[in-house]
Parts: sequence; structure tokens; C-alpha cells
Amino acid sequence: MNDDAFWALIDELSRRPGDRDERLEWLRTELLRRPADESVEFQVRLEAACEVAGTRAVRRAANLIEGGDCTDDGFHYFTLWLVGQGRKVYESVVSDPDALADVPEVRALVGRHRNEWDDDEWPEWEELDYVAQDAFDELTGQEDDDGEEFLDAVEEVAEELADELADDLSGEFSDGFADALPGDPTRGWEEGDGPRGARPEGVATPRLAALFPAVTSGS
Repeated sequence: MNDDAFWALIDELSRRPGDRDERLEWLRTELLRRPADESVEFQVRLEAACEVAGTRAVRRAANLIEGGDCTDDGFHYFTLWLVGQGRKVYESVVSDPDALADVPEVRALVGRHRNEWDDDEWPEWEELDYVAQDAFDELTGQEDDDGEEFLDAVEEVAEELADELADDLSGEFSDGFADALPGDPTRGWEEGDGPRGARPEGVATPRLAALFPAVTSGS
């Protein structure tokens, strides 16, 4: 599964009708139609995409939306949600986190208390991280091994594809994104980095901050 094939699945996932469970079941069914190694490669590319999105700037944007309560795990789930929005949205937000202000799913949350957000509305998607393993386990009959064979396969393929992924990602964005591999939510761009040029500290996401002013005012 190359990068285009991965994003073709993700783009279709983002367009599917139904709730998140129904959409994930569609993805699982699609992976079950393919050789087991494609589930492994899907997971490797999913994790790489999340790593690239795991920058300080994107985390600050996630904190704005979620009221400053985005934990390490929560931020990982946020990057999964971001990938699940499709390639166009993902690339625009990684390039400029303020582009989240244009995402309909984000705008639908504006003006509503976070306690009112439904599970399907919350900008985190932990379950997306498990679909490929479920498909792999069913295809290989490894449901009872606690995912060990899958995780070993993911690690092996990630090592094999490391140079390709680094080249693809650095070429697709900027050299700063290659530094986000192999991954750390505190790595990546500093304030003011990126194609949009430097911005004063504290206003890296002015449109997003305007949509969620209670966070910036400390209330």
C-alpha cells in the first residue's frame, strides 16, 4: 500500500455516511478484502501521518478547541481525527493549524459547551487506531495473541519504509516535518515556522482563537 492508496482509503472514509462506528466498519471491511500485509502498511502510514501532525503548533490548536485539556493521549487521538478528515484537510492543517477554523466539524462546535459535544463530534478518534489490527488479526487468525504479531509486523515494515516515509513527508511539506519522525508530540515546528511565515507569539491561530475565545480569556 503506497501513500496514494492509503489516502484514497482515508478520503473515502471521510466521505462515508453514517456514524463513526459505521464508517470504521466500512474501513475494516475494505481491509479484509486485501492481503494482511496491507493492513500492516496502512497502520504504518497512519502512524507516520499522526507523527507529522504532532507538532507544537497543532497541539496548541487542539488545546484551543478542547479548552486546554488535551492530554498526551488526547492529542494523539486528535491527530487520528485529523487524519480521518481526509488528505486535503490534513495537509492544510499541518501546513497552517489556523486552517482548523475552516473545518466544518470544528465550526459545528463553536458556541457550545464541551459537555454538550456528542462522542461523534469530539475531535478525537481513538478507534481509528485499532481497525487495521482488527482486520489483520481476523485475516491471520491471531485474535488471541494480544496483537503481538501485528505490532511486530508494524515495527518491521516501519523500519523498511522509514527512508521512503521521511522522503515523502519532507518533500510534501518542509524539512521541518521530517524532524517529527519517528515521533514526539513536543517536536516539530516552533512558533512562526512554516510556509505562512512568522507570526507573533500567542496569535499563531488568530481565527481559531476567535472561534473559541473562552480558552484564550482563561474562562
